[in-house]
Amino acid sequence: MDERYDPKKIEPAWQLDWQRTNLYRTREEPGRPKFYILEMFPYPSGAGLSVGHLHNYVPCDVVGRYKRMAGFNVLHPMGWDAFGLPAENEAILKGSHPTETVPRYAANFKRQLTISGCAYDWTREINSSSPEYYKWTQWFFLMLYKRGLAYRATGAQWWCDKCRTILANEQVVNGCCWRHTDNPVSKKDLEQWYIKITDYADRLLADLDGIDWPEPIKLMQRNWIGRSEGAELAFPVASHAGKEIRFFTTRPDTVFGVSFMVLAPEHPLVTEITTGEQRAMVEGYVAEARRQTEIERMSTVKEKSGVFTGAYAHNVFTDRDIPVWIADYVLMGYGTGAIMGAPGQDQRDFEFAMKYGLPIPRVTAPSDGGAPPADRAYTEPGVAINSGFLNGKKTAEAINTVAKYAEEHGIGRATIIYRMRDWLISRQRYWGCPIPIVYCKTDGIVPVPEDQLPVMLPAMKDYLPSGTGRSPLANVPEFVNTTCPKCGGPADRETDTLDGFACSSWYFMRFASPHEDRRPFDRSAVDYWLPVDLYIGGAEHAVMHLLYARMWTKVMFDAELIGFDEPFPALRNQGVVWASDGNRMSKSKGNVVTPDAMIEKYGADALRLWELFMSPFDEATNWNEGGVAGTLRFITRVWTMTRRYVEAGCPGGKTSESEETVKRAHKTIQLVTDHIDRLRFNTALAALMDQLNYLAKLKPEEMGRFSAETFVLMLAPMAPHVTEEMWRALGHDASVHLETWPKFDPKLARDEMVTVVVQVNGKVRDRLPVPAGTSEADVRQLALKSEAVTRHLAGKTPTKFIFVKDRMLSIVA
Repeated sequence: MDERYDPKKIEPAWQLDWQRTNLYRTREEPGRPKFYILEMFPYPSGAGLSVGHLHNYVPCDVVGRYKRMAGFNVLHPMGWDAFGLPAENEAILKGSHPTETVPRYAANFKRQLTISGCAYDWTREINSSSPEYYKWTQWFFLMLYKRGLAYRATGAQWWCDKCRTILANEQVVNGCCWRHTDNPVSKKDLEQWYIKITDYADRLLADLDGIDWPEPIKLMQRNWIGRSEGAELAFPVASHAGKEIRFFTTRPDTVFGVSFMVLAPEHPLVTEITTGEQRAMVEGYVAEARRQTEIERMSTVKEKSGVFTGAYAHNVFTDRDIPVWIADYVLMGYGTGAIMGAPGQDQRDFEFAMKYGLPIPRVTAPSDGGAPPADRAYTEPGVAINSGFLNGKKTAEAINTVAKYAEEHGIGRATIIYRMRDWLISRQRYWGCPIPIVYCKTDGIVPVPEDQLPVMLPAMKDYLPSGTGRSPLANVPEFVNTTCPKCGGPADRETDTLDGFACSSWYFMRFASPHEDRRPFDRSAVDYWLPVDLYIGGAEHAVMHLLYARMWTKVMFDAELIGFDEPFPALRNQGVVWASDGNRMSKSKGNVVTPDAMIEKYGADALRLWELFMSPFDEATNWNEGGVAGTLRFITRVWTMTRRYVEAGCPGGKTSESEETVKRAHKTIQLVTDHIDRLRFNTALAALMDQLNYLAKLKPEEMGRFSAETFVLMLAPMAPHVTEEMWRALGHDASVHLETWPKFDPKLARDEMVTVVVQVNGKVRDRLPVPAGTSEADVRQLALKSEAVTRHLAGKTPTKFIFVKDRMLSIVA
C-alpha cells in the first residue's frame, strides 16, 4: 500500500477494472434469493447531476452492493426518461434538437454516476425515446384502447402558454404549470385522448393498505382519488318540461333543508334555463369563472360569489320551487357539476345563503336534544328535524332512508363518486411517443396494427410548438397522410404525442428483459424479478408517476400479462438536499454543487460517505462541503490503520486479538447490518467511525484479522474504491464486492449488561441495570422491590405486565 491515500490514482483504476471484468452484470445464480432495487429513472437534462441527486443514487447503490454481498441476485439497472416536455424544453432553451441533446445529456449523467462509483448493470440501459422502447409504449396504449380504457373526448383543458400544450389535472399545481410554477394556466377546448384511470379508483384506493409506503404518500393518493359515498338525486326544472338537475350529495338526509340549487358555470343546462333578464350577468360570470384555476375557485378563504339564473327547480321532498344559481365554487368535473344548497347543514352553503339573503332551514339537530347553532351551519351528524318522514331518525339511518326512497320513486340512487378524473394523456408537442391511431372518413378511429409498430417519430428541424392547440407533427404531410389499416382508403395519423408519464408507467418491467424484441418483456424474467423490492424517489411524484404506474400494472395483471398487481410493494422517499444558502440548487442562482467538483477535490468515496452521513436518508438538509473534508479524513485514517496492519505482516500471521476486540467486531457487524437494512446509513457509518476509534488505538497485532477484514467488508458498499485497494493489500485476489457480507454471533454481539426501563401506568419510574437476557420473572421481582416503583404504585396491585426483553417492563395498576 502507498503511504498516502490518493483517490485520484485509486478510483479511476478500479472503475476501469469493474468495467473490464463486467463486475456488476446482473446474475441469476440458482439457490439465491432475488432483490430488485430501483430509483425513479431520471430526465437527462443539461444541468447534469448535482450532489443533491446523489443523495438518492448513492444510498441505493449501497443497498444494492450490500444485498449482493449478503447472498442475493441483485437487479440494479439505470435508464433515461427521455421523452416529454423536460427534454424538449431543454433542447429549445439550448437552440438545439432533442435528438442531439438527449444522447449527450444521458452520456453525461452516465459519466457522473460512473465516476461516483455507482454499480449499475449498464448492459440493461434503456432510453424511452428509442424506437425499441416506445414501440412497446404504443403497444400498451393499443392494449388500453382495445380494453375500453383509452378514449377520445372534447373538453375544456388546462393549457400552459410556456409549454404550449395541454396539461393533465395532476400537472396543475396551485393554479400554475408544474414545470413553470410562476405561469398561471388557462382553459382551452380541444379533443383529447384520455385513460380511464377512474375505472381503477376503488382498487387503487383499497390496495394502498397492503403496501409498505410512507403514510404521507398514501394520504396524498387517497386524497387525490377522493372517494365519496352518498346519493345522486334529481330535481325537475320548473317551466322546462323534461329538464332536471341531477346532483350528488354525501348528506341526502338534509334534502328537506335544500333552499336553492347551484350549477357550475360550465354546466350545459346554464344556457338552456337562464332567463333573458339574467342572461348578460350569467354570461359575464361564466367568462370570468373560466379564467380562474380550480385551486382559486375552491379556495376556502375566497369570498363566495354567484349569479341567479332566473330559473327554479322543484324540491320534490318539500314540494317547493327553489332558485337555481351558478357559482364558481362548483366544479363541472366533480360529481354532476351541480349541488344542492342546504345552508343549515353546510358551512359553504351557509355563507352563500347569508350573502344573497336565501332561506336557511334547519333540518338536523344535535343528538343530545340541543338546538343547532344560529350563527353557523350545523355540520355534525345528529337527528333529523323539520324533515317530514325523516323526523327523529339519526343521520346514518336517514341517509339510507332517503337513498331507498329515491330509488323507489325513480328520482335517484345511492352512489359513489371520486375526485380523481380520467388521465388526460395526449400532448400537442413534438418530442414524445406518437399515438398509434389513424382517422379514416369511412371507418373513423382505427388503431395501427401491432405488426406496423412502431409508428416512428419523424425527423423535424422546426419542431417548436405552435401554440394553436395542434402538434408540430401536423405540419409533416408525409407523417400525417397514410392509408387506413381497415379499408385501405386515405387516412390521417393522430398528430398528438403521449404524455411522458406513459413511458414511465411500465419502464420497471422492461429492465427485466431490456433486449426483448418480440414483446414488451419476457414473462419468465418479469415473474422472477418483479415486483420491485425497493423503489426510491421523490415525494413529488405521489399523484402522477406512482398513481399511473400502479394503474398500468393493474391493467397488465387483468390482461394476465403479469402475476402481480402492485409494482412497488416498498417505497421510500429521499430527503431534499438544499444548497448551503438554504435555497433549491439551480444554475440561475449559481448555487449548484456538482459531483465532478467534489470528486476532483476530495474523491468519490469521500463524497459518497458524506452523502450517507450528512442527514437521515429521508430528511431534508443543507449542503455543507466541510462534511466532505471530514469524511476524507475518516478514509485517510482507515487507510493508515490498514497500512499499519499490512506493513506489520499481520494479514496471514498470528495475532493476539482480545476477547473485547472480537466482541466489538461482532457488535459492529450487528449494528451496521441492522442500520443498512433499515436505510439508516448515517448511523451505520457512525458505528464504523466508533469502531475505527477503537481499532486505531490498538497495535496492529492486537487488532486481529477478523476485525481488520470485517471492517473493510462493511465499508465496501459505502466506499467501494478504497476498500478494493485495501482488500487486495490484505492478501485477497478477488474483488471485495464479490465477498460475503460478514456475519455476527448474537451471543458475542449482545451487551453483558443492559438497562431495562420500568414504567408505571405509562410513566417511567426507574431504570434497572441487569445482565442481558434476564427473564421477565427476574425483572418483575427487581422492579417490585424498587423504592421508586413501590412509591408510585401507592399500594395498588399490578393488573398487567408488558415486557420487552432487555428493554422495558411496563406495569399497569
